[in-house]
Amino acid sequence: MAKVYVMLANGFEEIEGLTVVDILRRGKVDCETVSIEKDLNILGSHSIKLEADRMFGDVDFNAGDMVVLPGGLKGTNALMAHEGLKKVLADYLKADKWISAICAAPSVLGVNGVLKGKKAVCYPGFEDKLDGAEVMYGAKVVKDGKIITSRGMGTAIDFALALLECIEGSETAKKISKGIQFT
Repeated sequence: MAKVYVMLANGFEEIEGLTVVDILRRGKVDCETVSIEKDLNILGSHSIKLEADRMFGDVDFNAGDMVVLPGGLKGTNALMAHEGLKKVLADYLKADKWISAICAAPSVLGVNGVLKGKKAVCYPGFEDKLDGAEVMYGAKVVKDGKIITSRGMGTAIDFALALLECIEGSETAKKISKGIQFT
């Protein structure tokens, strides 16, 4: 079974993070939320409180298949500053594992060299942080190799279904899409 870690920081965009968790769990993917904060309690960008599944320091990222970075400006800034996450991104890139980000969070990938030579998309206004990427303006979701990026809250279901398709295949993604009345 595939293992996915959704990285959470205070100020993350709730729909972008939790839609991924919901869709992946519906698809029977082992998906855990990971706090990069000082405890498990996370406050989203719209003051929704939740408790992450695991603390960053307690996770064996080598066991994972994918890492997901939701956006939200404050949350993205916290992800950008987290030294441990930078190492995880470098390790996943080197190991050719899935790396994904939505909204402002693709900027974390760009600044850390993950997007060099890749096609990517982000929330409008963050394109200058997609260092080395070919920006695909207007695309909802962009997959280039094992890197998946998306524009924002309005593309969260498309993004989550694309992640599910990469991990569990198109039939599972179609089944979940139909089940949630998305298609």
